[in-house]
Amino acid sequence: MQQVIPAISNHKKLKEFLESDLSMGILMNFQLAQLEVIVNKMKEARKKILIHSELIKGLSSDEYGAIYLIQNLQVDGIISSKPKVIETCKKRNIMGVYRFFIKDTISLEQSIEIAQRLRPDFIEILPGSCFELIPDLKQKLNCQIWMGGLINSEANIQQCFIHGANAITTSNTDYWQ
Repeated sequence: MQQVIPAISNHKKLKEFLESDLSMGILMNFQLAQLEVIVNKMKEARKKILIHSELIKGLSSDEYGAIYLIQNLQVDGIISSKPKVIETCKKRNIMGVYRFFIKDTISLEQSIEIAQRLRPDFIEILPGSCFELIPDLKQKLNCQIWMGGLINSEANIQQCFIHGANAITTSNTDYWQ
């Protein structure tokens, strides 16, 4: 699997991604009305398409929005912090990436509890500076771990991988290669 997954939030970054050798990217911050054209461009370029469902303007970020993305746009996966969306992805056999934010011990424990119940194949943890938690999380959750958010240096990226991250997500094009 690709170790650096671009988070694409505008047309300039989309163009850079389409011209790259990277095979998978995350779409976010686009309008729902733009998605069909963008998804088709990505498919033509033989790229895998993940959609961050909570960061698409005009899309309901619930299981019905997920069904739209899966049935109508035939995306490869969805990133969401909503358990119902991840359950929908699992039922429809597409990649569901459960995303959670580590703000404090309580949010960490609650997120672990939800993830243990969901049993997703992938989890995206934010912020990326929480890399020291990866070994414990991998043991408790038995899934691939992606780190994202506030990834601001090569050293930060390396620490994520040293601690066991399977991939990092970033919107910073400097780290896409």
